Amino acid sequence: MTATETAPLGQADTLTSVNPATGETLATYQIDDETAVRVAVAKARAAAATWGALTYAERKKHLLRWGSKLVAKSDELSELIHAENGKPLDDAFLELMLALEHIKWAAANAEKVLKPKKVAPGAFMANFAAHLEYRPVGVVGVIGPWNYPIYTPNGSIAYALAAGNTVVFKPSEFSTGIGNFFAAAFAEANPELPDGVFVTINGFGATGAALVQAGVDKIAFTGSTATGKKIMAAAAERLTPVLLECGGKDAVIVAADADIKAAADAVAWGATSNSGQTCAGVERVYVDKSIADQFVTEVKRILTDIKPGSGAKASYGPMTMPSQIDIVRRHIDDALKNGGTAVLGGPESVKGPFIEPVVIVDADESSDAVAEETFGPTVTIRTVNGVDEAVELANKSKYGLGSAVYSKKQGMEIARRLHVGCTSVNSVLSYAAISGLPFGGVGDSGIGRIHGAPGLLEFSRPHSIAVQRFTIPGMALLSYSRTDRTMGLLRKLVPLIHGRAK
Repeated sequence: MTATETAPLGQADTLTSVNPATGETLATYQIDDETAVRVAVAKARAAAATWGALTYAERKKHLLRWGSKLVAKSDELSELIHAENGKPLDDAFLELMLALEHIKWAAANAEKVLKPKKVAPGAFMANFAAHLEYRPVGVVGVIGPWNYPIYTPNGSIAYALAAGNTVVFKPSEFSTGIGNFFAAAFAEANPELPDGVFVTINGFGATGAALVQAGVDKIAFTGSTATGKKIMAAAAERLTPVLLECGGKDAVIVAADADIKAAADAVAWGATSNSGQTCAGVERVYVDKSIADQFVTEVKRILTDIKPGSGAKASYGPMTMPSQIDIVRRHIDDALKNGGTAVLGGPESVKGPFIEPVVIVDADESSDAVAEETFGPTVTIRTVNGVDEAVELANKSKYGLGSAVYSKKQGMEIARRLHVGCTSVNSVLSYAAISGLPFGGVGDSGIGRIHGAPGLLEFSRPHSIAVQRFTIPGMALLSYSRTDRTMGLLRKLVPLIHGRAK
C-alpha cells in the first residue's frame, strides 16, 4: 500500500510514505481506524482541561519552546520535507521559517486579541456592566494538505493552541512523516504537559472522515473544494463548525504602468515555485496590451533556464501527488485546443513526476487551464484592453482566494475591486508571510480565516455577560412590573436619542 492509493478504513492496516521524486519507500505508518480516532479525540478532550486553564503567558511559553525545538531540528526537518514532499531544501527551510513566524505571532498576540473586554451597555441599559469574553472551543480537528505540510496546517494548529484549544491533526497521506515530526517536536519541547495537547492521527481520506464524526468542536480543513464540501456536509450532521481553505485560480493584473521586469519575475516564480502546487500561486495573468509583448518575452526569458529536479541545483521539485500529473497534462492539451499558444513548453514538458515550466497565451477563458485549478508549473497569460477588462475577467472565476496587482500608481485602487480574500500589490503571495494578516478566500475558495486576529477568533467562542450593577426605580424594563409611567417616559426619550438624525 503506497501513499498514492486511497484505502478505506478496515481494508488496510498501513500506509507507506514514498519519495515522490524516486518512488523510494521512506517509512510505513499504522492507519488509525474509527476507534483509534475516537481515542485520540478523547485524549485531547482530557488534556483540554489542563491546557485551556493555563494563562496566556503560560501557553506562550510552551509555544515558543516548541518553536525553539523546531529551530534546533531545522536541518532534520528540512531534509524530511525534501524527501517526503519533494521541494528543494531551501524551500523547505523557508516554509519552516514562515511557520515559526506564525507560531510566535499567535503566542504573542493571543492575550491582546482574546482578553476580556468591557462593552458600552447603551443609554437604556446604563445600570448594567457588559463584558465580552472569549473561551476556547475545545478540541479542534485539523486535516492538513501535502503541498505546504508545515506552513499551511500550522495556520490552524498554532492559532488553535494559542487560543487554548487542544488539537488532533491528520496530516495528508503524502506528508505523514512531516506531520508526525511536527507534533513530536511539540511534545519533546513540553514534556511536562499531558499527552493529548497536540496529537496526530494517520491515514487516508477515511481517517479524516472519522475525525469529522468523532465529536470534535471544530474542523479546520485545507484541500480541494470538492472534499471541503463533503466535510462541510458531514460536519453539518452535528452542527460542527468548519474552517475551509480550499482551491484557488489566482489572477495577476499587470497594468500599463507596471514595472514589467518586476512583474514578470514575480509571475515566473509565483507560477512555478513548489511545482505550481500552491493554492494561492499564480495561475492566470491579465496584462495590458500596451506592454503584453514585452511582458511575455520577459516571463519566457526567466523561465527558459528554470528546471525541476531533486538535486541541489533544482529550481523546484517533483509533483508530490502522482494523480495531479494527468490533470496538468489535460489542462495543457485543453488550452491548446481552445485558442491558446504555448510560447514556452507544452505537452512535452510533462516528464514523469517532473514538469518543466509551461507558458500559454490567449487561451479561451472557458478552457480548463483558465477556469479550473491546475496546481502545476503552468501559467496562462491573456492580453486585455485596460484595467476594467482585467478586473472583470479576474473576478469571473468561481474561486476567490489570492491575487496580485502590478501598477505604479493604481495598485490599491485595483486591489479593492477584486473579489478575493487576499491581494498583493507589486508582489506575489506577500500577504501569506505577514502574520498579522488573515488568510482565506470567498466563493469556492472556502470559509473562514487563518492567521492574524481573525485566525485566533476562529478558534474561540464569544461569551457575552451582562451584570446588573444597580436598579433604577420605575425603570424595570425586563419585568412584568413595568408601569405605564415607565413606557410614557420611554416614548419621550426614544425620539430625543434616536429621532434627530437628518
